[in-house]
Amino acid sequence: MTNVKTPVETLSVPDHEDGSTLTVHIESCTEVGNDGVPGMQVLFLGNIVCFEPRMANKLAYQARKAGQGELFLADRSWAVHDNQFVKLFLVLGAPPSVRVEVKTRSKSKPIVKTYALPFSLDDE
Repeated sequence: MTNVKTPVETLSVPDHEDGSTLTVHIESCTEVGNDGVPGMQVLFLGNIVCFEPRMANKLAYQARKAGQGELFLADRSWAVHDNQFVKLFLVLGAPPSVRVEVKTRSKSKPIVKTYALPFSLDDE
């Protein structure tokens, strides 16, 4: 079977400081990861972050171990500046979800969107 990618949303956040735009594409996929199961991809600044059950369960374990209901994905985000970033979070729950926060220098607050994942997480 062929992987079918379906666009979910495109976030384009302009930065009036220099005329640039931070763009994030969210796609639903029919086959992601080693198991070829439904998942989600987040694409931004040349990065592709895949959310599939194996990776999400590992991250969920880390969040639960730390006593948190969500996990900031520091190694998969672009957060080198305090006033300009693309941050990704795995949010535990039923269903689990991905939270995307996009901030540019000319915005006072980040744009925050949450997308439900098409799978459930393992129990603790």
